[in-house]
Amino acid sequence: MGVLLALVFLVPLGLTLGSQAREEAIADAARRSALVTGALAVSTDPDVVARAIEASGDDVATRPVVHGLADAAADTDSDVAATGRADADQLAQAQAERRSVVLDVDGGVLRLDPVVLADRTAVVEVFVPDSALGGDAGNRWLLLAGVAVALVGAAVLVVDRVAARTVDATRDLVKAALAVGDGDLGVRVEPSGPRELAEAGHAFNRMAERLVAARTDERELVADLSHRLRTPLTVLRLDAEALEPDDTSVGSFSQAELDHRRGIRRIRQAIVTLEGEIDTLIKTTRKAVATEAGPAMCDVSEVVRDRMVFWAALAGDQNRPHRVIGAQLRIPAPVPRAELAAALDAVIGNVFRYTPQGTAFEVAVSRRDGYVAIRIDDAGPGIPDADRALRRGASDQGSTGLGLDIAKRVALQANGSVSIDRARLGGASVVMLLADPEATPRQVSRFGLVGRMAREQKSSGRRWPRQRPTGQ
Repeated sequence: MGVLLALVFLVPLGLTLGSQAREEAIADAARRSALVTGALAVSTDPDVVARAIEASGDDVATRPVVHGLADAAADTDSDVAATGRADADQLAQAQAERRSVVLDVDGGVLRLDPVVLADRTAVVEVFVPDSALGGDAGNRWLLLAGVAVALVGAAVLVVDRVAARTVDATRDLVKAALAVGDGDLGVRVEPSGPRELAEAGHAFNRMAERLVAARTDERELVADLSHRLRTPLTVLRLDAEALEPDDTSVGSFSQAELDHRRGIRRIRQAIVTLEGEIDTLIKTTRKAVATEAGPAMCDVSEVVRDRMVFWAALAGDQNRPHRVIGAQLRIPAPVPRAELAAALDAVIGNVFRYTPQGTAFEVAVSRRDGYVAIRIDDAGPGIPDADRALRRGASDQGSTGLGLDIAKRVALQANGSVSIDRARLGGASVVMLLADPEATPRQVSRFGLVGRMAREQKSSGRRWPRQRPTGQ
């Protein structure tokens, strides 16, 4: 295709250049003829005309020839009397038409210019050979062929680069589509190549973003539903624990009593199994949502107030005194709202699970020193081994320890921590520390160990002992 385009462009160009060279050669012949016709207009003296002919060019074969000048017949050695190439009919045509005539002859072109003298009409003949008409045709066509080769080569390179970009963009788009098909929704493409492929790349990225948002929303919905199931399940478990004992190993019971106690045991075991499944579902979906959605923010006070609406109603059923402290003002924390709600429910649920009915508890929120503190205190028996309770999957109460594990995971996600201490009410005090996103960076103190180390680091150059002045 490139060769055809080059031929379509260069062949007319070569023909045009050839026609231009012909016109230039004929124009040069007209210039040389004008020198002679000008001399004839001044004088018909053969010597004057001969000098004009000599001045027209060095090539004897292409010098003008004058026909019809009677005085030139006696001077047979001069250029004036030289024999021309035009025949009698051609000369008669030029004399009759009284205008310049260009005729094709063997070997070239003749230009005949009639000159009207006093009693006759002379004709100035100029011969232009084919070599002058065509110029340097061989070199011209060779040059055009070289230009054609260069154009075709450049076209091949350009097409190759464009095709390479198109292929690369298409290959990247295919790889990204296959990756999304395999479940990797984090892959993106860099839109490149032709406009259509670039638009396809942008559309692919928008599609991937929508898929990520849809899956995140789906997992959040599953986690929220699981979390909503966990709260009434806690109430069901507390009600099941309030039933009579299910131990059948001590004492003698009738068959009806054995069936009744075994039924209570199955209910409690089913509730424990269901709680474990829901806790696992919450943990799995929350982890996936946190990984995909990235950091989020919530209002700690609003979360505490919202969850205490439920726990306050349950506390009223069990005659548990309770209060909420410091949850009036907005206090931000760098964790998703559902994550913080799940951690708060896990810790408060432990209070209801492991303390007798009627045990008081309180939830306090505070903000200082770059941290947001959520404290849950109770008046129960406390936790004998706090370190063991904070270890993953361990609990002194015979449970899985998942409640404190959820709280610790949320705190670590917010660059904080979880600690257990003796509460002012006499029982356990669980404190969740979350980094305050609006806190100003703390300045290094000029005093104390940290301040001294900072000063020594700044002045780490070589020191010389200060010399005391000596008396003379």
